[in-house]
Amino acid sequence: MSEQTPPLLVALVSGGLAGTAVDASLFPLDTIKTRLQSSDGFLKAGGFRGIYAGLGPAVLGSAPTAGVFFCTYELTKHISSSLGSAGNYYEPITHMMAASLGEVVACLIRVPVEVVKQRAQASRHASTSILRSVLREEGVRGLYRGYLSTVMREIPFSIIQFPLWEILKVRWGQWQGRPVDAWQSSICGAVAGGISAGVTTPLDVAKTRIILAAKDSKEAKGNIPGVLKDIMRTRGVRGLFAGVVPRVLWISIGGAIFLGVYEKAKISLLKLNSPDISS
Repeated sequence: MSEQTPPLLVALVSGGLAGTAVDASLFPLDTIKTRLQSSDGFLKAGGFRGIYAGLGPAVLGSAPTAGVFFCTYELTKHISSSLGSAGNYYEPITHMMAASLGEVVACLIRVPVEVVKQRAQASRHASTSILRSVLREEGVRGLYRGYLSTVMREIPFSIIQFPLWEILKVRWGQWQGRPVDAWQSSICGAVAGGISAGVTTPLDVAKTRIILAAKDSKEAKGNIPGVLKDIMRTRGVRGLFAGVVPRVLWISIGGAIFLGVYEKAKISLLKLNSPDISS
């Protein structure tokens, strides 16, 4: 019942395919979620108009972001296993650590993409115009505004999602007497993603506000507790969970596609047993 650790190139390619599949197919839900979380409100941020605004940078960033994440995730699991800490007791901790490290590294690519994408989603400006504006007014540092808030969102999300995904796969595999198929892994991913998405929505709202904030505003400073407190004061609990429905739908369906495609691609590439695919 032990799962084969994929070589890094397999993880990179599989993760890239998975990330692109999700972002390309579910982009409208992401746009709706962003606009619901905008301080301007859904209609002022664009409503249902231009629902694919920001798709370009999202698709361009999908493959490298997901690929780097899964390379880090699988490599961390492999190192942990080689050190003898992959027993049943330590596995959830290993998965949490692997997912957290994966997110820290992946966010180096994800955050600049998110800055351009979300500003395109919440405005009528083209992605290229937004990129030039950010670099002109804030420099490269501006592309990483929201890095901390994104990491602070992604780590709790992944700490819940990936151990839950791994546990669900193991339990399902034990029940049927063999490792899960890719479609079964996708169902486990949908359940794990939906639960994680709902719990971490306030952090996602804070991240969106920080990224969309005007350059010299209080929110732009990236004070996550302060942003959450301000949202709670002005909009209450409902404001903290703005966009929760499209976020849960997006990540549940996205989790099924993302982890299902990753698993299918990984299994297919490993079956090829090509000498060119090596760690």
